[in-house]
Amino acid sequence: MRIRPASLSDLDAMWNIFRSVVAAGEALPFSDEFDRETFRAHWFGAQTSYVADDGAEVLGMYKLGSNYPGRGSHVASATYLVAPAAQGKGIGRALLLHSLEQARSAGYVAMQFNYVVSTNTPAVELYRKLGFVVAGTLPKAFRHPELGLVDAYVMFRFLQPLG
Repeated sequence: MRIRPASLSDLDAMWNIFRSVVAAGEALPFSDEFDRETFRAHWFGAQTSYVADDGAEVLGMYKLGSNYPGRGSHVASATYLVAPAAQGKGIGRALLLHSLEQARSAGYVAMQFNYVVSTNTPAVELYRKLGFVVAGTLPKAFRHPELGLVDAYVMFRFLQPLG
């Protein structure tokens, strides 16, 4: 598996992964009405996108950029997606580690995830293992298709010493 910058030639595979994760309804706040052009603008806009592939197909992806512009631009944020058939094989962990190194190299001092669904146990556990803490809880902020309203977390970690 390799992780590389995404290109527009990856768009079909990335869109398919995104649609499968949205359709499952358990990890992302996007609706089924989120269209392909909006997705393209979202993933190939101001932020940098990466994909993990096995030489034949895209297995996962992430996008990385500033959490906010201006006075918040020293804190990075990222969004990760792994194809359902590739989950549980360490791809999410590899993408997360890659993003942390990219963020450090770009000079970010911290990483913040603004909306981690509390019932997305694999993601929450991975983030905690890699040093993230729950900095806040958004009560009943996510509409889970089976569990109803569940919490979402804001998760945070520093990337380098402050000084």
